[in-house]
Amino acid sequence: MAKKTNKLLVEREVFEKNDKTYFSYFIKGNIRGKEVKVAVVPPDKGGYAVLDIVFGNEMSAELVVNPFEIKDDATGKVITGNTYLARTVDENGEIYECSIKPYRNSDKALLNMIIK
Repeated sequence: MAKKTNKLLVEREVFEKNDKTYFSYFIKGNIRGKEVKVAVVPPDKGGYAVLDIVFGNEMSAELVVNPFEIKDDATGKVITGNTYLARTVDENGEIYECSIKPYRNSDKALLNMIIK
């Protein structure tokens, strides 16, 4: 099966809670003809301020997937996975990035299906 080459986006939408406005972040995809929405979050609470800077006035950013491999020297077992970034580039070519991760285990499973 050929690997998908279409660019995935991290999108955001506004929601209100306790009379305050916030953003939720997600990646949309299609798995076996079913539209899915994968919730993503920064790795820590302070990351929301970083995401605000990365997104600026935009409502979407590029999803950057970085595969990794780590070998456990004690067992020889190789652990593989991906890390994720939301990335934008401004009109001057300046790059803005923030690490993100799937919100729940189910979001992680869906994201793995989308990027394969």
